[in-house]
Amino acid sequence: MFKIFFISIITVATVNAQLTVPALSPTSKTTQTVGLTEIEIEYSRPSKRDRTIFGENGIIPYNELWRTGANAATKITFTDDVTVFETPIKKGSYAILTKPGKNTWGVYFYTYKSGNWNTYIDQTPIASFTTKHIELKEVLETFLIYMDQITLDSSQLVFTWDKAKIVLPLKFKTHEKTMVNIEKAFSGPTEFDYFQAALYLHEAQKDLDQALTYIQKATKGKNPLFFQVYREALILADLDRKTEAIIVAKKSLELSKKAKNKDFIRLNEKNIKKWSR
Repeated sequence: MFKIFFISIITVATVNAQLTVPALSPTSKTTQTVGLTEIEIEYSRPSKRDRTIFGENGIIPYNELWRTGANAATKITFTDDVTVFETPIKKGSYAILTKPGKNTWGVYFYTYKSGNWNTYIDQTPIASFTTKHIELKEVLETFLIYMDQITLDSSQLVFTWDKAKIVLPLKFKTHEKTMVNIEKAFSGPTEFDYFQAALYLHEAQKDLDQALTYIQKATKGKNPLFFQVYREALILADLDRKTEAIIVAKKSLELSKKAKNKDFIRLNEKNIKKWSR
C-alpha cells in the first residue's frame, strides 16, 4: 500500500513538472549595433500590476541594491571596449545592479559570472556611476532597458519603469576601429571599398579631403554608379566647392535617369537647384 502511494506521488510530481504557465516577468534578449560594436542585453521584465514600485512603501526601496529586473541578474555584453561617462569598460559581459533613489540612482557593473544576483552584493564592482533620476509624466507598466540616441560612435543606455527613468551615456571607438579596417581593406581595395570608406568619413564629418580622395577613386572608373557620384557631389559641396559639386551632381542625375531611380533623380535635381543659388 505504501509503495503504491509513493509511486502515485512521484507520478503526480512528474506530471506537475511538465506544466507550462505564462511567466509574470518574461525574459527578454535585445541586440543593438552601434557603429561597429554589438550590445546584447538579457534581463527579465516585471510589470507594475497596480503596485507601488519605488520608495519607502514600494517593492524596491530607495538606496537598496536591486537586480535591475526580475528573477536573475541583468546581463549586458559589449563586443568592443566602451566608455560609460568617462570610465572605460573592456569588452565582455557584465551584471548590472542598481540602487534606485529619489533624486539619483547608483549603477554598478560587475564581471558577469552567473545569473544569481546575490553573489554580486559583497563584490566590488568594476565600475560604478551616479546618474540623475528622471520623473516621467506617464506610467510605464513593464520594466524596459533599451538603447537610444544612437549615432556612429555613441548611444544612451536607458532603464525605465513606472515613472522612473535613468540614462547612461556610452561612447565607442568606432572611428579608430573603422580606420584600421579601412587600412586593411586598402591592401587590395576595390572601388566599392573606396566608396564605403568615403561614405563613413563623410557621414562622420571627419577628414573630408580624404573622403574626397577615396570617393574619386570609386567614381573615376569606367562604370561609376549613380549613388557613388551623388556622394562625391555631397562631399564637394561640404568642402564649399559648389561649382564642382554642381557638375558632378549633373553627372549623377544623368546616371540616375539611366538607372530609372526616381529618388536619386529628385535628390540631384534638388541639390543642383540649391547649389546654383
